[in-house]
Parts: sequence; structure tokens; C-alpha cells
Amino acid sequence: MAINKKVPLRKCVATGEMLSKKEMIRVVRSKEGEVSVDVSGKKPGRGAYVSKTEKAIEIARKKNVLGHQLDVKIPEEIYDELILLIRRESII
Repeated sequence: MAINKKVPLRKCVATGEMLSKKEMIRVVRSKEGEVSVDVSGKKPGRGAYVSKTEKAIEIARKKNVLGHQLDVKIPEEIYDELILLIRRESII
């Protein structure tokens, strides 16, 4: 008898899509206010999920969605790092 495992879903802050955690990238704000990309999905702090598409990253950048979700100014380097991660993953 097969046991169906529940797949955790998260909502993309840019597109509003409900996707599995594996299809998302988490961006975290620590208690000190530092923003970082959380590849493992386990860093402590306030997190927001973005789809692993360049389109979603560009929407988040234009509308400053991550900044609103995390209540902090998001440096441009974070968006560049997200796009780099997506491109690197698509090559592999």
C-alpha cells in the first residue's frame, strides 16, 4: 500500500503561484536586518519565497515585493544572486 507524502507548498510573492518548496528560492531577513538568499531553506529569520524563474525575479525587483514582505530595503546584489542561481541551476 502506497503512502502519499504531503508536499509542502509555498506562495510566490511575485507571481502569487502556489508551488512546492523545491521550485522556490527563499530570501531571508535576519534579526539584525541583513538580507540573504537561503538556498537550504533553513536559515533563521523572516523569509519570503520567489519562483525559480527570471520573470518572477524581475517582477519582484520592479514592484519591490521582497522589500515590502521583509520590511527592509533589498540590495540589487540579492536580485543578481537570485538570477545567477537560477541560471546556474538551468545549466546543470
